[in-house]
Amino acid sequence: MTGERKIIFHIDVNSAYLSWEAVDQLQHGASLDIRTIPAVIGGNPEKRHGIVLAKSIPAKKYQIKTGETLYAARLKCPGLAIFPPRYDLYVRCSEAMLDLLREYSPSLQRYSIDEVFLDYTHMEKHFGDPREAAHQIKDRIYRELGFTVNIGISSNKLLAKMASDFSKPNKVHTLFPEEIPEKLWPLPVEDLFMVGRATAPKLHRLGIYTIGDLARADPALLKKRLKSHGLLIWNYANGREDSPVGDFPGIKSVGNSSTIAFDVEDRKTAHMFLLSLSEMVAMRLRNAGYLARLVVVSLKSQDFFSYSHQRQLYTATDSTNRIYAAAVSIFDEMWQGEPLRAIGVRAGALVDGSLQQLSLFDPGDWLKQRAMDAAVDKIRTKYGSNMIMRAVFLHSGIKPLTGGVWEEDYPMMSSLL
Repeated sequence: MTGERKIIFHIDVNSAYLSWEAVDQLQHGASLDIRTIPAVIGGNPEKRHGIVLAKSIPAKKYQIKTGETLYAARLKCPGLAIFPPRYDLYVRCSEAMLDLLREYSPSLQRYSIDEVFLDYTHMEKHFGDPREAAHQIKDRIYRELGFTVNIGISSNKLLAKMASDFSKPNKVHTLFPEEIPEKLWPLPVEDLFMVGRATAPKLHRLGIYTIGDLARADPALLKKRLKSHGLLIWNYANGREDSPVGDFPGIKSVGNSSTIAFDVEDRKTAHMFLLSLSEMVAMRLRNAGYLARLVVVSLKSQDFFSYSHQRQLYTATDSTNRIYAAAVSIFDEMWQGEPLRAIGVRAGALVDGSLQQLSLFDPGDWLKQRAMDAAVDKIRTKYGSNMIMRAVFLHSGIKPLTGGVWEEDYPMMSSLL
């Protein structure tokens, strides 16, 4: 296993949002670990469109599923504990895990906020056998950070990711090419990455029910019926994938959006949500080391009509104030006064943060603003988002750092493999 072939780890946080909430509560004196009771992350039941984002293992016994409504989940378990999402906390926990993983390899790739690929090739001389190193990483994350992870090990990213999905939690699994017939092929075909709810029935109609069935199928037939996607999943079923581990090769933008608990009908309230979203986007840019040259504002009306406008910036920035100013200007031009139920802010056209230059268009207090942003980030990272906030939020009912992480912020596996 330690020859010339690649050794790739896939580290996946178990029930990430709920685990991170549990750890934070325990660190702040809670006596009950919510991972041991039926609990979910998903907002308040009074809020519209509340869904289950993460669930505890005890909640699974009630057949509660990620993605279902909180109303449906409560029907299954009337005593279900529900906690709202806290994305600033998730960013801090994710960054803490990345810092630990960097000790084991210079080559990391964050696949999502709770998943990371690590290239362990040629690192055995430093940390020993890959299995032993994976167990060490897993145990250190639990001991030092308080949450559990699964780690999959293989010679490519696809198989490492599949391995990490085997039995949970707090486990290490291998899935090397020679193990595919025993460990991968007996699984239902819908368990294969990129075989979703739309694809599985099509495969069933072809008599393909297991990953092994797919691996042995005629690729020409799959291409005829499923186009290029058929060849993609046929290769995946056979464990074929050779993309390198790289740091965010597919990231093009950083964005946050918020579905609001009431209809926004006035400009002042909309501006406050834009400020909260801009704070989150800018902080994430700074944490990731990026600058943005583009700002996009998206709106969803009461009747679910969605639209967006964008603007190019004179110079790339990670400044909260500049992103907010651009967002407000865009919003004021595009909004027609209709009631809004969702608002989003996205920063795009990203460049390396080390390339920041002072422009004639930058305000004179640019350096002071940058230092202030850094200081605020440091305080919020250490003590939480509510420790320091703008006065405008104090009695508004709107929290700073609003917004969920948009799915598009992280590259889909199909763009990685």
